[in-house]
Amino acid sequence: MTSLLGPADASDPTALLPTISQATQRLTATARDLADDEWTAPSLCAGWSRGHVLAHVALNAEAIAGVVRGLAGEGAPMYPSAEVRDADIATLAAAGPNAVRERLARSSADLSIAFPSLLKASPDSVFEITPGSASRSAGMLALMRLREVEIHHADLDLDATWEAWPESTAAAFIAYDAPGWAGAPVRLVADDVEGATWTIGAPRGEDVLEVRGPLRALAWWISGRDASAVLSSSSGELPKLEA
Repeated sequence: MTSLLGPADASDPTALLPTISQATQRLTATARDLADDEWTAPSLCAGWSRGHVLAHVALNAEAIAGVVRGLAGEGAPMYPSAEVRDADIATLAAAGPNAVRERLARSSADLSIAFPSLLKASPDSVFEITPGSASRSAGMLALMRLREVEIHHADLDLDATWEAWPESTAAAFIAYDAPGWAGAPVRLVADDVEGATWTIGAPRGEDVLEVRGPLRALAWWISGRDASAVLSSSSGELPKLEA
């Protein structure tokens, strides 16, 4: 795996906070300036309008803040269940643009207050997305939040796109998503950054497929989005993502 990890430094779980703050400011500005009649337009997330995406980002901030504060006690999953999470998103999205804007601003501010307490958490602290799901390191909560803000900002299908991500951010996103790849081994090669490669997946005795293209496009693709226009595969066809 490449050493170009950028901000994904687990030794300081708060190192990303200025980057998160800047990304959040850009997203809240987009939400503020988005005309009310544009909120119901489709996003790049299947089945979700732009309002749904922004509602999700707002509620995600609340969920992560709850996890951060819970690390000092018994802890709790981010969401009671996937069904409850989706229902809450639908409810908030239906409440209208002003309700979502207010919730996004308030929850983001609340999370910024909670995040510094990560420094007091044990390096071995873990959490779950939903009860019974795989445990994740609490040291990755800040990177998780940055992904939510940046990727979903691009999902709004407006001016903000993955092409504007800093190299370090894109590399950190790949490093975050790579362990979730359950398919045959694939080598990711960023042809615009020297030495930036990742090999993901479990060896199965077959040749390693190579997916090549711009670093930022690789980060967008491994998150489950379409970057086929600028990526190429040694097999002639991009592999289907398996999570």
